[in-house]
Amino acid sequence: MNWKHKISFSCHLLASLLLFVFGLVYLFRSEFMPYHAVAVGKTWAEVEPNFQILIIALMKVLGGGFLATGVAMVILLLKAFIKEYRWSFWAIPLIGLIAGFTSLFVTIHVTLNTPASPPWIAAASGIVLLIIGFVLSMLSGSESMQDIEDETDTGSEAVRAS
Repeated sequence: MNWKHKISFSCHLLASLLLFVFGLVYLFRSEFMPYHAVAVGKTWAEVEPNFQILIIALMKVLGGGFLATGVAMVILLLKAFIKEYRWSFWAIPLIGLIAGFTSLFVTIHVTLNTPASPPWIAAASGIVLLIIGFVLSMLSGSESMQDIEDETDTGSEAVRAS
């Protein structure tokens, strides 16, 4: 692995860890976040019990999604990216960017439409890390013999030869 590939790996890993940490926080919260209270203008105790159930359920879905995304990215980093499978150079950031841009859009929407200050900087930081990681991996110039396209071509040629 050259230095660009190592830095790319680190950027993707940091973005994955951000997702993982936010996933755990949202998955294990027993009430909404402080910025949620500011957004709705109510404390957790003032929220009706049925809405509390719904809010916690949505937070757990978000937490599980972030956790799954972060774990999937780490698995791909350790199984495909390290082996320099070229498809992983774009697949890993794509997976993270879907979660990152969705989170950024939602947090900016809340920021602009309520007095709350959600953690949009975390989402933006994750996006920046993923873009830097993508660019560096594409510039790393590594042409791996283990590239999935090469394996597919070799397999196709073997089938045609027989």
